Amino acid sequence: MAIARPVRALALAAALVWCFFIWQLLSPSGTAMTKDKYLSFERDPNLDPTGEPEGNLVRASEDYAPGATNSARINATLLALVRNEELEGMLQAMRDLERTWNHKFNYPWTFFNDVPFSEEFKKRTRAVTKAEVRYELIPKEHWEMPSWINQDLYDESVKMLEEKKIQYADKISYHQMCRWNSGMFYKHPALANTQYYWRVEPNVHFFCDVDYDVFRYMHDNNKTYGFTINLYDAPASITTLWPETEKFLAEHPEYVHENSAMNWLTDKTRRPDHTKDANGYSTCHFWSNFEIGDMNFWRSKAYEDYFNHLDRAGGFFYERWGDAPVHSIALGLFEDSSKIHWFRDIGYQHIPFFNCPNSPKCKGCVTGRFTDGEAWLNREDCRPNWFKYVGMG
Repeated sequence: MAIARPVRALALAAALVWCFFIWQLLSPSGTAMTKDKYLSFERDPNLDPTGEPEGNLVRASEDYAPGATNSARINATLLALVRNEELEGMLQAMRDLERTWNHKFNYPWTFFNDVPFSEEFKKRTRAVTKAEVRYELIPKEHWEMPSWINQDLYDESVKMLEEKKIQYADKISYHQMCRWNSGMFYKHPALANTQYYWRVEPNVHFFCDVDYDVFRYMHDNNKTYGFTINLYDAPASITTLWPETEKFLAEHPEYVHENSAMNWLTDKTRRPDHTKDANGYSTCHFWSNFEIGDMNFWRSKAYEDYFNHLDRAGGFFYERWGDAPVHSIALGLFEDSSKIHWFRDIGYQHIPFFNCPNSPKCKGCVTGRFTDGEAWLNREDCRPNWFKYVGMG
């Protein structure tokens, strides 16, 4: 029996659609239908050849040897907040950074913990470096939940955050860590005479040889803060952070720098859902598990006033305000944006994101790869907005 013409046409159309689908999957540009919607439309600058930053660069010399009498090192430290049980991950991160950078410059390591470090932790971390190593205990008044936080309200807030599937919402230590990293670490007596720090966390990776003193680069080129990865945050974890920031700015408009990164903080074109759900904040932030910074910024009156305002508002506990958005908002508002530097030449990974430059000095990462996780994670990259509003300096 003959097949009706409309049926034949429909079958032909279905066959064509199926063939096109198969071609999309197998073509060189493959996964276009399943992946492209998650990728940045901008070309990743890490695909282009990457060299060292412009400006004054100081190389390793005998003046950087451990215990050098006339040391070329400035008042800076590698800094880690770490538990005894995170020893293996800390050793891995230390080996990477010592291999790629610190064995040439021998800057001290300063470890912080809310409980005393074990002898095993001390012995094994000392064995990884020739540099000085310091072990510091966090004062209880810097770590414990402040007296003005209502325990019942905190418990209810945790339940609400869990319903929204906010990671680590139920871990009091995570809230304490975020608060400490936001506004307490630089107040520790052990850092009283230290200006610069490079934050290092357990289980991170460093891929590229760096042949200049990054602390001297920050100092000599008048930089305040350096980052590698720039992300969007979960709006449900910081819903009142921007409204509280606006309250603060209404009282202190004089703190906003004339060359601020306000547009980066308030962009509503790239991820309008984020800006709406975070009540006006784009949620873009420097991923602070890597940060190289000048503590004089955190010690400034503008930042101290801002942190104290946020601290009293209670969002470190009633929500899950992280040090990354808090630091980023403050930097984006109160600092000259030209003093914030993208260390594109430092290859870095904190699962699941990378900064992997195109450089012969790098090995172990894929050039230009932002994540090795699910494709949708690519949309979490906020670097394009930073490049758009501020640049790549």
